[in-house]
Amino acid sequence: MDVLILICQILVFILSLILIGLVLLSKGNGSVSDMFGGGVSSTAASSGVAARNLRVITVTTTSAWVILIILLGVLIKFAA
Repeated sequence: MDVLILICQILVFILSLILIGLVLLSKGNGSVSDMFGGGVSSTAASSGVAARNLRVITVTTTSAWVILIILLGVLIKFAA
C-alpha cells in the first residue's frame, strides 16, 4: 500500500508541474495575467487550433490530477 501511495504522490507532483506549465502557456484574456506578461501573444498561442488543443490538454491533465488527489486521499485514509 505504501508503494501505491508513493507512486500517486510522484504522479501528482509531475502533473502539478505540467499543469503549471500549461497554465503559463495559455493565452491571457485581459485579466490579471496581463500585468505579468500574459497578454503578450506568441505565434503558437495565437492559432485557434493550438489554443483549443492546449485547452483540451489542460482540462485532461487537470481531470487526471483531481482523480489522483482523490485516490491519494482514499489510499492514505485506508492505509492508516
